[in-house]
Amino acid sequence: MRATALEMHLTHSAVSQQIGVLEEQLGFALFERRGRRIVLNEAGHALLGSVESALAQLDAGVLMAAATAVGSSQRLRLTVMPSFLQRWLLPRMQRWRERHPDIALELHSSQQLMDLQRDGFHAALRQGSGGWPGLSDERLLDSPLVVVASPGTARRLQGGSIAALAHEPLLGDADLWDRWFSEGGLKLRSNPVASFNDAGLMLQAAEQGLGIALGREFMVADALRDGLLVQLSEQRLAPDAAYASYFLVYPPALRDWKPLRALREWLHEEVCMLQKSMPAATPVLTPVEPPKPASTT
Repeated sequence: MRATALEMHLTHSAVSQQIGVLEEQLGFALFERRGRRIVLNEAGHALLGSVESALAQLDAGVLMAAATAVGSSQRLRLTVMPSFLQRWLLPRMQRWRERHPDIALELHSSQQLMDLQRDGFHAALRQGSGGWPGLSDERLLDSPLVVVASPGTARRLQGGSIAALAHEPLLGDADLWDRWFSEGGLKLRSNPVASFNDAGLMLQAAEQGLGIALGREFMVADALRDGLLVQLSEQRLAPDAAYASYFLVYPPALRDWKPLRALREWLHEEVCMLQKSMPAATPVLTPVEPPKPASTT
């Protein structure tokens, strides 16, 4: 009741009265009162199942009408994770403006999972495994994690083994580092000097020589090209399945809306360009030598 009242900008009692009016009009109860709580009864569940799709169609129609009502001055509202915005999208925005000077992008940076319709967004760039209820999603890219450091740190470590990283200041998540070391043949527990809730900040710290980071390959590609970071090893680490991919997410009703269609096509083109231009790694560190088999003589 409280959540409904907040969403509809009504008082709690006004919502209760409207439910009472609806039940009176129908001639039967939709809810069961259990102390201070109410829950749908069987009739309420049946009615909800029947009208839910119709209400969703109405919402989609309103969303589409609002999106197309701006006429010639088209504006697309996009919510995106800060790290994706900082490390990948912003450096490519000039090409978007050259391609679509008539479509303005209103960018909202947030770590939170926004409700597109409630919060007034046309689309979102999200990280996950897909399948958000009520939304269409298109996978943009999958990207492994690679080890990067500043050029000064790379010069100091040149020619050493990846085992040397165990004694270096590490940035990021300890579990990811433990997995990376394990896949490289080292069984140890890492103790990073700093962790971050935003990958962009972590990579910025690595660029400033504050430590060594495990970063998404696509997020470090520009910094590798520009000489701000150096990839220390060819070894890559697959991210957790729940965060494996990056998606463009949008309401199905907006699929063919011109500004969104333009954004979809442009993003896929940019991802394709990135994959073709990804710089090849020139390893700074050597892999750990596997143990030699015991002699049988």
